[in-house]
Formats: sequence, structure tokens, C-alpha cells
Amino acid sequence: MPTHPAQPRPLLLASGSSYRRELLRKLGLHFTAVAPDIDEAARPGEAAEDLALRLACEKALALAPAYPDHLIIGSDQVAALGDSRLGKPGTHEKAVAQLLRASGNTVTFLTGLCVHDAVSGVSHTGLDRCHVHFRRLDRDQIERYVAADEPYDCAGAFKSEGLGIALIERFEGEDPNALVGLPLIQLTEILKRFGIAVF
Repeated sequence: MPTHPAQPRPLLLASGSSYRRELLRKLGLHFTAVAPDIDEAARPGEAAEDLALRLACEKALALAPAYPDHLIIGSDQVAALGDSRLGKPGTHEKAVAQLLRASGNTVTFLTGLCVHDAVSGVSHTGLDRCHVHFRRLDRDQIERYVAADEPYDCAGAFKSEGLGIALIERFEGEDPNALVGLPLIQLTEILKRFGIAVF
């Protein structure tokens, strides 16, 4: 595959997520995307921040043996409401239940990032925190939203890039891309450390 003039190394996105692929395309870099096979279960007592960062790194490292010449990007997101985590709901019923819990509350989306150089073995990491303040929502509003946006594969049952933006009062964070699944601001800075400049 031809490389971008500012891209001396092949780039691999360790993800099967269509959302992350679309986000990475914003940077105009050539890349391949492959879904890694890892266990995404939390360890006993593992903090949400630690889980997001660990899984991001495990995703990148899992593909290193098969892609020994690549820079590999891993990312993972954990949604936390108080001391509990809101995973990917998978079904309509679970999505509605998650959003009923989020109604009137603040959910923190933690997005871990790891860029691993399969040649040198060096990794650089980052973690983005975004606090999403949800409006007070009744069941009918939530039911209609879930039917329209089908956020079954999204942590917290919420798509900020879709109709889900109408569910929130405000969010506090440094990078709106991170809320979708890939912190591009941090990624751009990390790629520069490996000699890849978007501009």
C-alpha cells in the first residue's frame, strides 16, 4: 500500500470498530484495520481508567507478532456511572435500562490509547476523560431514541455522533472524537513521536 508523504511507517488500527475507522480516516493517513482477539473482561478490583488503558495496550500488542513492521494503534473505551460500568448493551432492553440509569446523571467515558511500535517494542499511551451530563429523560423518550439510533454496540448505549447528542445537556472533555471512540488529539501527538506528522 502506498504511504502518505509524511508517513514513513505502515499503520495498523487494532480494531473492528467502524466508528474508529471513520475517525482515523479524518487524519488522511493510510492504514489497515484488523480486529484483535483479546479477553475484554475486567480484572477483580480493576479501576475503569486502568481497564481502558490495559485493553488498549493489549489490543495493540496482540497484533504485533503478525504485523512486525507496523505502528499499531489500540484503543478501548469504558463508560462509568459512579462505581459501576456501562458496557455495550447488545439488546434494546439493556440499552433502555442503561439510559434510564444515566438519565439526570453524569457518565464518564474513559478512552484508552496505545500506539505500539512492533519494530522497537516501544509503546506510548494516553487516556482521555469525558464527562457527559445527561438530561432527565422519561422511558418513552429513551425507547424512541434506542429504536432510532440502535446504540447496541456502544458503551453506555449512546452515540454522540448521532441522535444521542439530543440526550445530553453538556459534556466536559478535551476531544469530542474520544467520546466516539478514538482520541485523535492525543493520537496526533503520539504519532509525531514516531515520526508521523499529519501536516
